[in-house]
Amino acid sequence: MANSALELQRSLYLLLKGDATLTAALGGPRVYDDVPQRAELPYVTFGQSLVRDWSTGSEPGHEHLVTLHVWSRAPGRKKVHEIIDVLVALLHDRKPELEFHQIVNLRHELSEARRDSDGETYHGIVRYRVVTEPV
Repeated sequence: MANSALELQRSLYLLLKGDATLTAALGGPRVYDDVPQRAELPYVTFGQSLVRDWSTGSEPGHEHLVTLHVWSRAPGRKKVHEIIDVLVALLHDRKPELEFHQIVNLRHELSEARRDSDGETYHGIVRYRVVTEPV
């Protein structure tokens, strides 16, 4: 059986990469798992993921915590907040197709915008809780 976390990330990546509103907000299709050297900002990266057993007495399942990071060097937090808003609108309560699993729910849990320690970069964090089960 396919790994539900990898299947979920692949599906989310394709959804994010193919969204015209997000692409416009980023100035291009800048969604990465592994950021290329000298990548132009702003961009979105996949961050930490956590998978927990969410099985019932009769059905297997997983709870996923998926973190996306937004990076920008535009002045202030405005650009980061704009991109966060696009991500929340795009993913909250969506059920993108998976091949071997189905999404029971996909919920936005939190967003945060802060100045990075380099003093020049703004960093947004967007976390989702996703429950999947095999089909």
